[in-house]
Amino acid sequence: MRAARLIKMVLLLQSRPSMTAAELARELEVSERTITRDAQALSEAGVPVYADRGRAGGYRLIGGYRTRLTGLARSEAEALFLSGVPGALREMGLEDAASAARLKVSAALLPSLKDASRTASQRFHLDAPAWFAEPRTPELLPEVAEAVWDDRRIIARYRRQETDVERELEPYGLILKAGVWYVCARVPDPGSFRVYRIDRFTSVEPGDERFSRDEGFDLPGFWAERAAQFARSLLRASVVVRLTEAGARRLRRTVDPLSAQEALAAAGPPDDTGRVTLTLPVESYDVAFTQLLSLGPEVEVLEPSGLRGRFAEAAARTAAYYDAQD
Repeated sequence: MRAARLIKMVLLLQSRPSMTAAELARELEVSERTITRDAQALSEAGVPVYADRGRAGGYRLIGGYRTRLTGLARSEAEALFLSGVPGALREMGLEDAASAARLKVSAALLPSLKDASRTASQRFHLDAPAWFAEPRTPELLPEVAEAVWDDRRIIARYRRQETDVERELEPYGLILKAGVWYVCARVPDPGSFRVYRIDRFTSVEPGDERFSRDEGFDLPGFWAERAAQFARSLLRASVVVRLTEAGARRLRRTVDPLSAQEALAAAGPPDDTGRVTLTLPVESYDVAFTQLLSLGPEVEVLEPSGLRGRFAEAAARTAAYYDAQD
């Protein structure tokens, strides 16, 4: 436990010019007194940790000290090579940088771990786009990615309905969702965060200024919340259905999974035939017809009456096809 903490302390000090005892204690989840003892232990072991005294003081490594990656377990080394997604890096224009980084990591590994890159690639491959969809890389993705990494404002023009709109954006992060690239950006005026599809950009020009990044911004958390809001915003109607046990099991694979889960949780107990009745949010009645039709006889639409009539007509036509073949 302590050995792992000491290694992490050295790596932290390698990555920054200096760190205070409070900063190290927060990162390592220990007390400042423990940091003092650990620094002394590292110094006695030959690691040149130097303590600057005074209010602005802290700990730093001297003499350009660097540690080799000799403390990595095989699983940790392989995880390093899984952390980069080759296709996404290539599309962002970062393939050369990622390749150079992998070479440097490989050179620093112990001889027994030199094959970590090969074994990781043989055991995991990410294919982000959905089935039956041709992935297309937005032409302006490299320009947007460069601005994201450089914290540089951009002037972007994008298509909105039938017109082009120009915005000054502070691009915070990129998201790849089911083969579609998005950029999360702050609009300086009024200072709100928004999400844009990059394939709708018609031009991107780098600005003259860099922006100050809000270090408290959480990109994964923001995207999860915004994606959930978007999915909910599509569900503008509701239908009442009666499901068999098999239909209830398959419902999550037919409609929005979260809506299905909540509707099933709110449903009452099964009736005498084993079927449950529930109210299900849907995008529209046309979409609900297409989605629920795949459940066949495992679902009965009760309301609205117009949608129930469409299902009755579809069932009658299907029965007529089979009757005509007898």
